[in-house]
Amino acid sequence: MPEVSVCVCTFRRPELLDGLLSLLAEQRLPAFEIVVVDNDPAHSALPVLQAWGERLPLRFVHLPEPNIAKARNLAVAQARGAWLAFIDDDERPGPDWLYLLVQAQAASGADGVMAPVLPTYTQATPEWMRDAGLFDRRRFSTGTRVFTEDSRTGNVLLRTAMARSLPGPFDPEFGRSGGEDTLFFSLLHRAGFVFVWCDEAVVTEEVPADRARVAWVLRRAYRGAQTFVRVELYPLNGRRRTGRALSLALRALLQLGVASLLALGFSPVAPLRAFHWLRVACAQLGKLSALMGARYLEYRA
Repeated sequence: MPEVSVCVCTFRRPELLDGLLSLLAEQRLPAFEIVVVDNDPAHSALPVLQAWGERLPLRFVHLPEPNIAKARNLAVAQARGAWLAFIDDDERPGPDWLYLLVQAQAASGADGVMAPVLPTYTQATPEWMRDAGLFDRRRFSTGTRVFTEDSRTGNVLLRTAMARSLPGPFDPEFGRSGGEDTLFFSLLHRAGFVFVWCDEAVVTEEVPADRARVAWVLRRAYRGAQTFVRVELYPLNGRRRTGRALSLALRALLQLGVASLLALGFSPVAPLRAFHWLRVACAQLGKLSALMGARYLEYRA
């Protein structure tokens, strides 16, 4: 039986999947399998998967209904390893990636290990976006305990039994909007499971041209804030839910006003600071829209 099941969900990116599988073939951890779920109705990854199936410990399944939560659930259900390693089809690991994750878990005894995803850029990414760190994520020293705000399903090692302790374990209601991973980790953290950081197990992710735009960055802030509100309210009912929703709404309204004024004030003299506050304002709009029942669909058929 494999020690680790590497889980990959892919959607209409066969070239990127092919590149990832070529790097997974170089991993120096001996006991692992690869589980790929193709979430494209047209099954566009099939030729790539068939080609690699002859060279890798690879199993793949087709899920024709586009829904990232259901795709992740199917990957977890198919996995045979005691550990799950989630990696996105556009991420690029080094040959020691899996080994370092496993070593970090063994050293810490944690239920999961998070690791860095570093952006790489094409000429389509403006210099000011790189300098502003718009695509950077926080990093920590190895062994640091991490919580929901720094958890994600790109570059993570998880105890399989822990993941399966949740129903789903990913909620399909978040499968088109995104945020299913935030909810997943929020529930695990609330249940008392422990996650640590491994700063050496780096993967890279190229920022595509369609993301290197102001509109995309603002939409991301808007959608992320919607997810925050939905996750906050998810476990609550009755008066507790109403009270928390009211608190979130009042705070968002206040922050929206302040952020809008600061964005306008800084725009003539400090454009980068103005853009920061514009993102904050968009995030508050996202919170308010979520409270009114709106959903931005990150994943479309």
